[in-house]
Amino acid sequence: MDNRYWPLVVVVVMLALGLTLTVADFKRAATMRKPLAVALACQSLLLPTLCLAIAEAFHLEPHLAVGLMLMAATPGGTMSSILSHLFNGDLALNLTLTAINAVLSIVALPAILAVSMTWFLGGGRFLPLQVDKFFTVFGLVLIPIAIGVAFRHRFPELAGRLQKPVRIIALVLLVVAVLGAVAGGRTTLWHHFGALSGAVVTFCAVSLTVGYLAPRLMRLAPRQAVAVSLEVGMHNAVVAMGVALSPQLLNSAEMAMPAALYSAVAPLLAVSFVFLARRVDPAFRAVAPAEATA
Repeated sequence: MDNRYWPLVVVVVMLALGLTLTVADFKRAATMRKPLAVALACQSLLLPTLCLAIAEAFHLEPHLAVGLMLMAATPGGTMSSILSHLFNGDLALNLTLTAINAVLSIVALPAILAVSMTWFLGGGRFLPLQVDKFFTVFGLVLIPIAIGVAFRHRFPELAGRLQKPVRIIALVLLVVAVLGAVAGGRTTLWHHFGALSGAVVTFCAVSLTVGYLAPRLMRLAPRQAVAVSLEVGMHNAVVAMGVALSPQLLNSAEMAMPAALYSAVAPLLAVSFVFLARRVDPAFRAVAPAEATA
């Protein structure tokens, strides 16, 4: 796929996300202050810090390190809500977190990207993301989400019917994105596969673990912990690759490599993690009989 079309890819994916959200999802945030605060603190502060530490620990090549940070900065997608529904997570919380994270990413994504580029590529000098690129990212994320939310609010039945085909299109674009990113950066991937795969798997595992343990330590219910874990641990790889590959933005196949690998391993790790959490956390066994008699 020609890199010129990657902004369109990001628009389609964020539009698909917007079609899953409603105005009620945002209003519901007012009634979920504690879990919302925990999730956003993990997503916006703790996770980028841990991601930077992981990149340093694995001594990633600077462009790959920026790509990993870009992955950490992207919002979640529909996959977290699907898995939350399948594993009896708090789906309402998932939808609320997806909505808030999508809005938060409008500022967080360019900001984290600017910091990571300065840290890994700046050579001791401040290297901000250019203003035009900041607003390009802003527009690519905000406008399609807003259109999707507004469309669902105005035409809820049609939006419901469109969700499946748009989700399929997003999945196809994910496959094309991964293949294109790997083809474009295969030399870098070959030389750094060991360190990069280790960093990506570690980042995904840490994201899921932090997303689960933080709410449990705050005495939130297991269902809410599953929702937070999946929302914090499942990032939108297509958006990350779109930002990395778009000529108007980073135009770097190397920076797209972490997202390409992440898209392959994250769903498997997420499913495995939830299965493990349900077996290890005694709170799940405590609620199981109540659910069975309900």
